[in-house]
Parts: sequence; structure tokens; C-alpha cells
Amino acid sequence: MESENLFDGKYLFFTGREIEPSGWLKRQLRIQAEGLAGNLDRVWPDVRDSRWIGGDREGWERVPYWLDGFVPLAWLLKDDGLIARAKRYIDAIIDSQCEDGWICPCSEAERAEYDMWALLLLGKVLVLWHDCSGDARIPGVLRRAFLNFAGHVKKHPLKNWGWSRWFEGLIPLGFLYRKNPEPWIVELARTLHDQGWDIDGQFRNWKYAVPERKWRFETHVVSLGMALKAGALYAKLCGDNPNRLPRLMLETLRRDHGMAHGHFTGDECLAGDSPVQGTELCGVAEAMYSEELLLGITGDPFWGDALEMLAFDAFPATCSEDMWTHQYDQQTNQIACAVQPPEAKVWMTNSSESNLFGLEPNYGCCTANMGQAWPKFALSTWMHTVNEEGETVLFAALPVPSVLNTSVDGKKVKIGCVTDYPFKGHVRFTVEAESPVSFELRIRIPGTAERAFVNNRAAEPGSVFSLERRWQGETRIDLHLEFAVTLEKRPREMYCVRRGPLLFSLPVAAEALTKEYTRKEVPRIFPFCDYEFLPREKWNWAFASEEFTVEEHPLAGAPFSRSCPPVTLKGRFAEIDWPTLKDNPVCAAAVPRSRTPLGPAVEKEMVPYGCTVLRMTEMPLVTPGGKENV
Repeated sequence: MESENLFDGKYLFFTGREIEPSGWLKRQLRIQAEGLAGNLDRVWPDVRDSRWIGGDREGWERVPYWLDGFVPLAWLLKDDGLIARAKRYIDAIIDSQCEDGWICPCSEAERAEYDMWALLLLGKVLVLWHDCSGDARIPGVLRRAFLNFAGHVKKHPLKNWGWSRWFEGLIPLGFLYRKNPEPWIVELARTLHDQGWDIDGQFRNWKYAVPERKWRFETHVVSLGMALKAGALYAKLCGDNPNRLPRLMLETLRRDHGMAHGHFTGDECLAGDSPVQGTELCGVAEAMYSEELLLGITGDPFWGDALEMLAFDAFPATCSEDMWTHQYDQQTNQIACAVQPPEAKVWMTNSSESNLFGLEPNYGCCTANMGQAWPKFALSTWMHTVNEEGETVLFAALPVPSVLNTSVDGKKVKIGCVTDYPFKGHVRFTVEAESPVSFELRIRIPGTAERAFVNNRAAEPGSVFSLERRWQGETRIDLHLEFAVTLEKRPREMYCVRRGPLLFSLPVAAEALTKEYTRKEVPRIFPFCDYEFLPREKWNWAFASEEFTVEEHPLAGAPFSRSCPPVTLKGRFAEIDWPTLKDNPVCAAAVPRSRTPLGPAVEKEMVPYGCTVLRMTEMPLVTPGGKENV
């Protein structure tokens, strides 16, 4: 159309060749590489023996899902072994492309019924591979595949998952349009929009405030997490404000189905705001990616705050510390991870084993998809654009440990970010310019801080702080963030505790029960066996004070350590009468039976939500005003 930037937003992303994670973020990526997501091609038949590489196992979403995280992981870690393993899959997929452009692993007779969601997902993967590797084959491969797709959907309109995730195709189409703005690309984008799920209409006429025990595409938590970015991706094609629909969606979902960490429930579909309803790992991972794109497309710092809450709270909580196992569903108040009685399970549409930690609890989609969250978060640390004066802008979007290596006006620039944020409040940026060069450096100030200072100058939390100058040599910039500990109101007269972007929980000591077995010819053996966790101490507590003491600890090893959390809160709690669900002894009731203390208040320690397995997060305040029970 008219603009060569029809698919672009305010900021553009750097690639895995220019961004280098450091500090705790690099340790987290290395843990992932040594865990399940880094080894699925070795241990899981659906990836190891997939039809995508000539095998006989699943030939639809699981290999593309896995590559969507494995590719950026390999390049961010600069790990030649991981890169070679990723390339084996990319080469096999490219080599199998048919002469007419069809690239998915099915026979010609199967094409009419093949759900084209797999192509949309693969398109994103090939764009990632190109951005990281510079592979010159990718533009041609994608052009042939999507030209074929343009003809295919005229005869076989989108259905099922392709129908509900049509907007994912805008990412590879945007890539192709930037390479060569051909009219058919815009036409296909409009076709996908017209054939696909009417997300805008659904949220303008919202009728899903009350959860229902019914599976439907329109309330599927993963598709909704993906769809947060749909309005922004399509905004320029329809002349809309890219922030309108995403903000409406998240505000609506948080209002009716919100969780304390900022995500929304879905097990598997929208499930209300009870602290014992779950949310699916895939939904968290996909919402993170949506919020990363929304931060870049809109430039609105709000999306950085939303993203950080998921990255620092929801996502680490649903994976084991070593990332060899994961849950399908997590609960805010999670007193056990055990098989629930089928007739009394809390899940709306998922199976009784959905909050076990293991290889493939409930469905394998999360097994394949868990790997994208941390690498794509790392890829979102730095962005760039050009300001109104035509000057380069480098944007520190996420204040986490990382290094940007780039060039401005042909001159090398390196910016390092050294920090233990979000656990601590000091962030140091070091700008090194090879020779004098002018550019604008923007720093996103987290809105979850109470106060912020850049080189001792006050900065507004929730804003973008700008430094515009001629840089030379080495320049140090210190960002100091101050966090308040707040007791936040939740539904049902309950509360949760937050400090900055971190949600805190009262951990519940647990006994781990190892379950090794084989299902559908797939072994669950250590370290990717299944685990149940049963409580071994009381969990029926309430806040007995609004006062908390912060204690910071050394950050070493796993950032979200269960045994050595990097920051803790001490507060006072009182035991109350809080039963389990009727006929379900491994799930707490949504609310206590009584809020009257059963004894005097005692001091207990809270840890970051992401550092827990069993936990109580949403609890009543039994003594208003901070007075202790005696």
C-alpha cells in the first residue's frame, strides 16, 4: 500500500546476533538449554521423530513450537552445538518444500483438511531463523509458501486453530512486505482478517464474563494470550489506534478472569477470578510474546510492566527450577500438585493431572511451547527507532542484565546493563562509543517502582526517560529504583503482597513423589519424569498485619531458586479455618470457612511467587490496621 512501514510499529527489534544476555538472565537461558526445552529433540518422539524431518510422529504444531524457542536460545547463547541442531530441522523443512510452495508435512490429498495454524507458526520461526542467522534462503521460502497459502485459503477458508490464530500470519507477511512490498501480501493479510476470528467484535460485545465449563475457541486462554497483539499488528491496515484493542482486551480479561500476577485464568478456557482456578503455561508464554510486541509496536511503557509481571512471577512458577519439568496449569493458591478426583476436579475442561510437574501433563503443546518465553524476553531487552530529527534512538526496554552490540552512523556502540533487577533496585548502564557519535538513549522506567532516579535526577515511574547527547568513550548511567511493599486488594475480600514487579507468596513445604512410567510408548524417566507435590505443613493462613520487612540475599545460581530466593519478606500471619474443596483433598477452597484467627499471630517468611512450588498467595487480612492478633 502507501507506506513501506505498513506492518511496523514505533520500535524495531534487534536480533540474537546483536543482543547478548548476561548476569542472571544468561544463567536462566543456560538452565533452559540444559533442561527439557533444550533437549526435546533428543528425548521426545514428537520432536525427535517428527514428520517435519521425515519421521512418523506429529507433523503439525509441536516442532514449530519447539523451534520458536530453541532457535533464539541457540543464537543468544552463541552455542554452536545448539545452532547446528536447530539448523538440522530448518534444513529438513526447507528441503521438503514442494515445487508449488506447500511446506507442511502432509500429502496432497490431506491438504484440504490440514489446519493451517502450523504454517502461520512456522512462518514466525523462519523469520526468527533469518533474523538470527541471516540465512538468504528464507525470504524465497516464505514467499513461495505464503503465495501458495493465498491460493489455498480461497478454496479452503481458515478453520479451527488457523481461524482463531489468523493474526500470527501477519508476522511473516510483515517480514516479506519489508523485503518487497508486493500487493498480494496486503491482500492476503486482509483475507486472513476477514476469514478469521472477529476479536474486536467479541470484545466490543463481551459476553464471557462468567466462566462456563465448555470448551470453545473464543475463550481459549492460549489463543487469547496470542490475540492480545492482533489489533496492534493489524492497526495500520485498518487505520486503527494500535493500543485500543489490546488495552480493551487485557482490561476486560483482568477484570473478569484476572490473577494476582496480572495474567488471566484458563484451564483450558476462561475460568473466572478464583485463586484456585489455573492458567495454562502456553497462555503465559504467548501473552509474554504478545506484550513484547505490543511494547515495540505501541511504545506504551504499560506493556513493559505487564510483561515483567508474567516473566518474573507467572512463568518461572510453572516450571521446575532446573526447567526439566513443567505444569500445564498453575494456581495462585496451590496447596498440592497432585492428581485431582475426576468427579471433583477444579479444572473447567482440563484433566485431573493438569498441575503435576512433568514431561507432558494434560497435553504436549506446553511441552513444545515452554521454550519460547525466556529467549524472546531476552530478545526484547533492546529496541531501536529514529526520532523526529532523524536521529537514531536506542531503547533500553527491559532493565535486565544484557549487552547490546550495534552501530550508529557506522560507528560501533556497546551498551551493557548490569543489574539484579527485579530482585534489587539498582541498574547500571555503561555506554561505550568507538568514536564520538550522536544518538538518543531511552530508558523505560518500570511503573511498578514507587520512585526512580537516573543519575540522581528524578524519573517518573511508568515513563520513558531520554538522554540525548554526543557520546564518546565510556559513559556510566545509574538507574535507582525504590520499591514499596503493598498489600493489594483481590476479589472475595482477599489480598496479595507485591514489591515492585514481584508478587510474593507464603511457601508451603512439600514432599515430592516421583512417578516414572511409560505412556503411549513415551517414557517418563528422571529427570523428565512426573512429580506430585503434597503439603507437609499448614497452609491455612491469613495476613495478620500490613507491615513487612524486606531482606535481600545474594543472587547466585538459579535466579528463581526455591531454596535460596534472592529477596524475602517477613510478616505476621494467623491460622484460620480454611478447608479444602468438597471431595477434593488436594485443592484449597476458594475462600476460608471463617476469618477468625485460631491462635496468636506468628512471624513467617514470604518469597517471590516465581520461587515457589506450593504456595498461598491470596489470603484475607484478619486484623485490619496492622494490629497483631494476641
